[in-house]
Amino acid sequence: MNDYLSISEEVQLALKEGRPVVALESTIISHGMPYPQNVETALRVEKTIRENGATPATIAIIGGKLKAGCTPEEIEYLGKKGQAVIKASRRDLPVLLARKEDGATTVTTTMMIAAMAGIKVFATGGIGGVHRGATTTMDISADLEELAQTQVMVICAGAKSILDLGLTLEYLETKGVPVIGYQTEELPAFYTRRSGFKVDYRIDSPEELAAAFRTKIDLGLRGGMLVTNPIPEKYSMQPEVINKAIEEALNELNEKGIHGKQCTPFLLAKVKDLTGGESLEANIELVLNNARLAAKTAAALCK
Repeated sequence: MNDYLSISEEVQLALKEGRPVVALESTIISHGMPYPQNVETALRVEKTIRENGATPATIAIIGGKLKAGCTPEEIEYLGKKGQAVIKASRRDLPVLLARKEDGATTVTTTMMIAAMAGIKVFATGGIGGVHRGATTTMDISADLEELAQTQVMVICAGAKSILDLGLTLEYLETKGVPVIGYQTEELPAFYTRRSGFKVDYRIDSPEELAAAFRTKIDLGLRGGMLVTNPIPEKYSMQPEVINKAIEEALNELNEKGIHGKQCTPFLLAKVKDLTGGESLEANIELVLNNARLAAKTAAALCK
């Protein structure tokens, strides 16, 4: 594994000393936002994690190496290269590593590399899930399968509202993945705080989140835990505004015949345009909010 995995000195030291570490994905850098907001946001997220008592570990694939902990220069490189970096899921790893290429890690691959490095907590924006129309297209994100098998806590703002949220919850239930609402009983829907769907449990403190996950580990139960943390009220978008934009974006997606791993970047970019950039600001704020909670939970887990 040492031939493929590269853990930064800062992250290695934190793990060795039993200090909290929070994993971060890199798809949000290369595919989630335009340059330079992508790099600025990534560095702000890392700063937020440090301010809340943990060490950030931005995860990516650079030159065929699984990186757990990127330098600011590497983050700048990923941000400038943008969508020219391959969006890497589980199936892409063997070829990318063999060819010594770059890859932006999704929720799936970030969970995998975090687990390899010994990192237990991961903060992201939103997870993938069951896409609308999946009953005929079978378009289901690999994120859900990874949550079912990899022992990492994922803290997010819910599933992206471009998805079929009801079917996403059903899939997670079938796979035995606990869906926790942080200070809420309702699944947040990424840009908005409410979706109309209930989570499995409500938990109100980082300490209780850590205790539940520690118990899961102690019991030897495979798979992760999904913590859904609503976007702050100040930045939450009106459901009717975001839903109208999503419907328009989905119609254009279908007209253009876009499918697979290109769906989410296209939809997020289109929704940003349709909302006059409001969705981008919401995206940034919810990621920062998740980073704060992840750092506090990782600290509690270390205790």
